[in-house]
Amino acid sequence: MHEHAKLELITLRDWLRYAVSRFQEAGLFFGHGSPEAFDEAAYLCLHSLHLPPDRLDPFLDARLLPSEREKLAVIIDRRIHERIPAPYLTHEAWLQGYRFYVDERVIVPRSFLAPLILEQLQPWLAEPEGVLRALDLCTGSGCLAILLAEAFPDAEVDAVDLSPDALHVARRNVEDYHLAERVRLHEGDLFSPLGDATYDLIVSNPPYVNAASVASLPPEYRHEPPLALGSGEDGLDATRVILRDAARHLNPGGLLLVEIGHNRAALEAAFPHLDFTWPDLAGGEDTVFLISREQLAQ
Repeated sequence: MHEHAKLELITLRDWLRYAVSRFQEAGLFFGHGSPEAFDEAAYLCLHSLHLPPDRLDPFLDARLLPSEREKLAVIIDRRIHERIPAPYLTHEAWLQGYRFYVDERVIVPRSFLAPLILEQLQPWLAEPEGVLRALDLCTGSGCLAILLAEAFPDAEVDAVDLSPDALHVARRNVEDYHLAERVRLHEGDLFSPLGDATYDLIVSNPPYVNAASVASLPPEYRHEPPLALGSGEDGLDATRVILRDAARHLNPGGLLLVEIGHNRAALEAAFPHLDFTWPDLAGGEDTVFLISREQLAQ
């Protein structure tokens, strides 16, 4: 950043305008928390200055110290030149009002499963209070396992990931939420570390990006673990294993909830005999399916 700019940009309003202009000019991709340049600029500025993330107006005309301007210059430059997603710069991600620690060992939390979990899968789950055992496959940062524990206060939750690095991050989040007694972390491939354990509810946000889409992802995504994105030629490799094995890990009446991105047509073509339910989600139509143990066992 030009030293002259740091002298000219005095207030938070100046820096916010500057960041939006630079972000737009650079053609950044926004898909890791903020929908567009203004929201991302506001978030990064407020976070860097230790201000409340939802209170911009009172501070817009506040003048910044040279050390604060330096801080903003660095984070704006990194976002532009290194194309690092904002959550990796701030080490936090927000999901349905819950804050999670993140770094480049895990995919940035942004799951359409989160609101469904917090609504206790209504109207599909007959007796939410009957959920005593729940499982989160491909837990990453641990965010969905933690939301399961929040939504189902009587449940014990198992969470599985193939990546030991991801599980280090998940452990930190589980401890931050004081859930170590109820959320157990397992290292391994999908169901493999679980033995014969059975559950009332299984959720998964597995890798689901097909090979063609992986090749054309914006640079921001290349900072995320490749293991967490791609899943074979059609993006359904992990989902196939989940569908194959889920029935024997579900209790009678149990439900399976999986996010699969834009692969509905491919999934239905691969499993024409299965009767998937597709919840109507704002911005996430056709990205999440529900299916019961009984439907799977057919």
